[in-house]
Amino acid sequence: MKNVPVVLTGYGNVGRAFVRLLTDKRLECARRYGLELDLKAVLRRSGGWLAKGCDDAEALTSSGASVALESHPGWVPGLTFDSAIDRLTPGVLAEATPSNWRTGEPQLAFLHSALDAGWNVAAASKGALVVDFRGLTEKARSRGLALKYSGATAAALPTVDVAAIALAGASIERIDGILTGTTNYILSRLEAGESFADALIEAQAKGIAELDPSMDIDGWDTACKLLLISNAAAGTNLTLADIPVEGIRNVSAAMLADARKEGRAVKLLGRLTIQDGRVKAEVKPVAVEPSHPLHGITGTVKGIAFMTDTMGTVVVTGGKSDPRGTAAAMLKDIINIYR
Repeated sequence: MKNVPVVLTGYGNVGRAFVRLLTDKRLECARRYGLELDLKAVLRRSGGWLAKGCDDAEALTSSGASVALESHPGWVPGLTFDSAIDRLTPGVLAEATPSNWRTGEPQLAFLHSALDAGWNVAAASKGALVVDFRGLTEKARSRGLALKYSGATAAALPTVDVAAIALAGASIERIDGILTGTTNYILSRLEAGESFADALIEAQAKGIAELDPSMDIDGWDTACKLLLISNAAAGTNLTLADIPVEGIRNVSAAMLADARKEGRAVKLLGRLTIQDGRVKAEVKPVAVEPSHPLHGITGTVKGIAFMTDTMGTVVVTGGKSDPRGTAAAMLKDIINIYR
């Protein structure tokens, strides 16, 4: 049995789901993978919680989501990330802090500090990786550490893992991805005749869209995910400046009607094309033909299609888009670091 110290940064919906999942899957991880995943600390901007025993994570979850982390025994006001990890044996950082996708902070500082201190990383936030993908991946490689980010690349939908493992030896020539369930749901409702405003309100009421949905509907969430998937899976070196981005605000009834006449369906696609060494990436609404592997995907379902030179087209669809799905992707990454 291998004991793995775990430190979690961020205790919002994803962070809480991750702690619950660690508790729910504790015995299974031990039985199937020989891993004792031991939550040692949970860090927030205002301070941190430090565990005193191996059952403390269960105490966090048993008290209910309504109880603030600051109310639990073990809370240390003002505890910083660096001071917390300095007192622990290196293990894995589970990073779920909301981060700015233009600056990468505060996640960027956490990831660099963790790697410098010898910690592996399983990240759910995109910001730091979008801003400094090369720097972080090279630092992890040079130190012999793992840097995984399934939770940042379409949550429970396996994208990078499929490309890195299942498609090993094949060259990726194109990637098409419906990477955000929010936009796919809204487009599905537009196809059913709803107005954009009504579809968005409905998505927000159901918890599918954020109160501020701009990152999704303006295409930037898809662009960030496409960047990470492309750099990891196809060896590109993209930045956001390399990706023209168009969201779904201007999808018109006429565009939908024209597509429908031809049997096509409008999807917000993140697309990477590699031809003769030239790389092109873009995010925009596309009227995909009936033969396209993502044509029939509706509602909140996501999907990705890899077109390769030797394995043909490989398609993956589905995966939960909620906080538990993202937490499950983080847990998967941790298991795969140590298995």
